[in-house]
Amino acid sequence: MFSSFIPPRQVTIGGAAKFVGTTPRAIRHYHQIGLLPEPERGSDDRRRYGYDEMIQLLWIRRMADAGIALDDIRDAFADAGDSDSADSGSGSGSGSGEEGGDVARILERLEESLVVRQVELEQQRIAVQRMRAQGSRLGLLSDVVSDRLAGLPEGALRQDDLDSLLVTERIFGVLGASVQASRFIALATHPGLRRECDRVDAAEEALDNTVAVDDHRVAEVAAERAAFEAKLNEVIETSGLAQADNDRFDAWEESHPAPADDDEGAEGTAEDAGAARGTSLVEAVQMMPYDFSPARWRSMELAQELALELY
Repeated sequence: MFSSFIPPRQVTIGGAAKFVGTTPRAIRHYHQIGLLPEPERGSDDRRRYGYDEMIQLLWIRRMADAGIALDDIRDAFADAGDSDSADSGSGSGSGSGEEGGDVARILERLEESLVVRQVELEQQRIAVQRMRAQGSRLGLLSDVVSDRLAGLPEGALRQDDLDSLLVTERIFGVLGASVQASRFIALATHPGLRRECDRVDAAEEALDNTVAVDDHRVAEVAAERAAFEAKLNEVIETSGLAQADNDRFDAWEESHPAPADDDEGAEGTAEDAGAARGTSLVEAVQMMPYDFSPARWRSMELAQELALELY
């Protein structure tokens, strides 16, 4: 070595970034995500990087250039470190052989994580393809629901229909939304029913804040709604949609058996969608805002009471 050239023992973050071929900002990001331990600052309050840190930065840079995600690199380093700690007491290997084992373990962890990510990406690709094929809103619904509606003529479903199904999926799960889909299938295939539904919907919307709760129109609209729902349910029954729903319930129960200590029965099943997300059924319903007037709410309650009397 030339006596006039003495390499530094440590370099600043700018020097490290320049040598490795990255930026100081990238190295700071490595520190923030736990990929590279942050070295202690010197007396000048600047980070200093030694030989070991530079080697690790070079490896990080090489793997990142290969397209490996930084999170995967970090997890692989962590797993390899755990393996080293476990093997340290065995007294096996040292020197370059041990270092080669470190790299092999890191690459093994990286390959495992890439396989998992490949599966996830394939699932995402299939989901995007389904969304493109079915249309963005229909494709965003679950397979169980969207497959039931896929055979309907183009334009038969309205945006409000799909919005309602999205809300039902969130509150009651895919099975509840699948049952609700029978309603929209019936409306889409029976133009007369759709027109009558529009008429009743318009009557309910007319019950705005200017209408008193005890106004005679509240009870009249409730009776119209109950009569329409009875007619719609009859169509669902005679068309075979109701039987299909029953078969779907049976198949669901077979493939999703209740736990042995489940004392809630059917009620517990109804809350699965909300509870799985940390929200109960009641909470989920109460969290969804509806800008209905008191008169409209009262009309809906009366319609429910009339429906119970009919059945």
